[in-house]
Amino acid sequence: MTVTWEELGWERVAAGVGRVRLPGWDCTAGLVVGAGAVLMIDAGSSLAEGARLRAWAEELTGSRVTHLALTHPHFDHAFGAAAFAGAEVFGAVGVDTVPAEELRADAVRNGLDETAATEAADTLVRPRHLVSGEWTLDLGGGRQVLLANVGPGHTAHDLAVLVPGSPETVFCGDLVEESGAPQAGPDAVPSHWPAALDRLLELGGEDALYVPGHGAVVDAAFVRAQRDALAARFGVSR
Repeated sequence: MTVTWEELGWERVAAGVGRVRLPGWDCTAGLVVGAGAVLMIDAGSSLAEGARLRAWAEELTGSRVTHLALTHPHFDHAFGAAAFAGAEVFGAVGVDTVPAEELRADAVRNGLDETAATEAADTLVRPRHLVSGEWTLDLGGGRQVLLANVGPGHTAHDLAVLVPGSPETVFCGDLVEESGAPQAGPDAVPSHWPAALDRLLELGGEDALYVPGHGAVVDAAFVRAQRDALAARFGVSR
């Protein structure tokens, strides 16, 4: 790598694994570096933000982003995807059915500039690879990453990313939030959300680091407590 994670304002989570908290909506984007392949996890809230993420990734790795995983279709995580030309794009089954206009309207309601929202919606990238169960990506150099369709929960199309290592790292999308209570919009599936967090805990185990869609990196105890709080909040018996 030509620069360190910290020099670009990123947080190094494990060897070859980092994340950045983006301004505005405090949305996380992640990066996993293999040998000749680079995975970006989520793409930011606009084409401009996606371009910044791509530039950071290239500066950190000396390579272009070859794979992009979208944890769910909300604008703050997906609207920058068109900036990653040539990348293989992954998402949970059904993520490609969410109407672009619905995402644009939600972005504007939440404060994204209307011109930026329209531009992103007009160029919206639909994942080519749709994950129904689990999908293993080989990034080279012995680095394999597991994409897991663990939803529904926060949305009907939630994808988690498990990065084996020491420690193991689980990118949770907005199934887990640390900087505030998990947000349940009209597309949430509350009755299944606690079970989705159980699946995250099965993937990562007790010693993993869990990277939420918003907020600081947490541990298994935090995820378990949030699961229990969600079950109580939505009246889901476990």
